[in-house]
Amino acid sequence: MKIDLNCDLGEAVGNDEAIMPYITSANIACGFHAGDADVMRAAVRLAKPFGVNVGAHPGWNDRQNFGRHEMDVSAQEAEAIVLYQIQTLAGIAKAEHVALTHVKPHGALYNQAAKDRGLADAIARAVRSFSVDLILVGLAGSRLCEAGLALGIKVAGEGFPDRAYNPDGTLMSRSQPGAVIESPEVVANNALKLIREGILFGERIVGVDTLCLHGDHPHASENAKLLRETLIKNGIEVMGLKK
Repeated sequence: MKIDLNCDLGEAVGNDEAIMPYITSANIACGFHAGDADVMRAAVRLAKPFGVNVGAHPGWNDRQNFGRHEMDVSAQEAEAIVLYQIQTLAGIAKAEHVALTHVKPHGALYNQAAKDRGLADAIARAVRSFSVDLILVGLAGSRLCEAGLALGIKVAGEGFPDRAYNPDGTLMSRSQPGAVIESPEVVANNALKLIREGILFGERIVGVDTLCLHGDHPHASENAKLLRETLIKNGIEVMGLKK
């Protein structure tokens, strides 16, 4: 059994350096919801010696709310917003001799696209227009994954061991108590359950290809270390997504 372990980084919060040795894919903020050129470059440089995949983590232009406030824009504008951010990180990565592997939307953009097929299609078009070789990461079973597959893009269904789920398989709003799982031990156990049992999304069980840890979690580095150790102890191979 194999799984990718990714983390949202380059957001100028938490400790990217402490997390990087334990993950296989880094989703790097592209300057809209967080980060800037210097932060992006630093994150790419941290990933390189560990062989960690580098991916774009585009979000809404909403620094005040860390990209977690829903926005209503046209599909054309959403596509442009996502493509611009992919291009921005790709340019910095290229200067460091690193190629992008994947794209994973952030925050409200991600959660809206999980349910809104029009927005999901716009994101998928942006990814495809940059490169058909990029992997689109989305909530396992979501509209975003469906949109990527419909356009012939490789997709990776994602699970969240450090977040609580709604009964329909979507993520619980952070405004609700218990939405963020605090205990590293519970996070590790949730990861094993996600890998072994998948997610009940609607009326079907969907498997996960990658697990996400949030870099702004209060125990981010502890989560990453314990989760990596737990997966290995349970015979699960941790390896990056392959284009």
